[in-house]
Amino acid sequence: MRLTRSVLIEQINVAIGSIRGQALRTTLTVGIIGMGIMALIAMVTATESLKENIRVEFSSLGTDSFTIKPKRNSGFFKGKRPAPSTPITFREARQFSKLSLSDLLVTSSIFASSTSIIGRNSNRTDPNIQVLGVDENYLDVSNIPLSIGRGFSNSEIKAGTPLIIIGSNIKDKLFEPWEEVVGSNLLLSGSRYTVIGVLESRGASFGMSQDNQCLISITSVRRQFSDVNRSYTITCAVADTEHLEQSTDFATGAFRMIRGDTPGAPSSFDIRKSNTLVETLLEATSGITIAAAVIGIITLFGAGIGLMNIMLVSVSERTREIGTRKSLGASARAIRTQFLVEVIIIG
Repeated sequence: MRLTRSVLIEQINVAIGSIRGQALRTTLTVGIIGMGIMALIAMVTATESLKENIRVEFSSLGTDSFTIKPKRNSGFFKGKRPAPSTPITFREARQFSKLSLSDLLVTSSIFASSTSIIGRNSNRTDPNIQVLGVDENYLDVSNIPLSIGRGFSNSEIKAGTPLIIIGSNIKDKLFEPWEEVVGSNLLLSGSRYTVIGVLESRGASFGMSQDNQCLISITSVRRQFSDVNRSYTITCAVADTEHLEQSTDFATGAFRMIRGDTPGAPSSFDIRKSNTLVETLLEATSGITIAAAVIGIITLFGAGIGLMNIMLVSVSERTREIGTRKSLGASARAIRTQFLVEVIIIG
């Protein structure tokens, strides 16, 4: 046992001396191994971060909600090319919201602009403000909290009162920490609005900062951002998850009647459940995860081949040393152990 331990210690010392004598080769070897491992870890981490980002971004919708949007037409129906997608109008969105749905909380919204400017006194934001027109139920259905202030009332939505809820970045840009925000007047693309609330900071979503977002009433959007091609989005939150399928079926039938869809023809709109959307996105990213893992493994395998080549060169260059050791009585096993110890130390 003492002999084995002493021999092993001697081999370790010899290996360390050999490694120090070949500093450049050792550095290259360690670099190859390190880059291979880092590439594998980076790719797997990136894809897992993407999945987590998807879960976080859609978790606010919950698993008990669904969204109604215009259908993206593709392919043919009964041998005919489908008509262009028909936007959901303000009338259709409001008519659906007025239905007596005790188990549903319904909100209508419309994306108005992503390049607006908000000003206050001499301060101005960058032209990257996202303007969203909403109704009185939007904050509750979307589960978006306010840091200060309140949401819109039904009467304010109907009257089109010029009120605004701003994101945290807008607040930080236009107000000093000690200034009162709620009740202040702002200019949104030339129109005056009164601040009634500030959204909690939510960070970036798919490359766009949600803190640069502001909310105004959908009636204000119709007045200030007139565009006949704009389409409204309807989002419904179900009180009981067990009734999600039943509520979705009811919403489909009711909205088909509102849209005047022909019986037997496909619906002119799509209904997407929040949990289904998340599952679809996660399934799409699973392929990316597998591809990234394969690429990382190939990279690591290439690093292993590089390491093997370097060690083979090391063995070839040290044939004289091997011959000397054999002439002094070293066994083949001892020589193999020597090189193995060097590999272990480097790895």
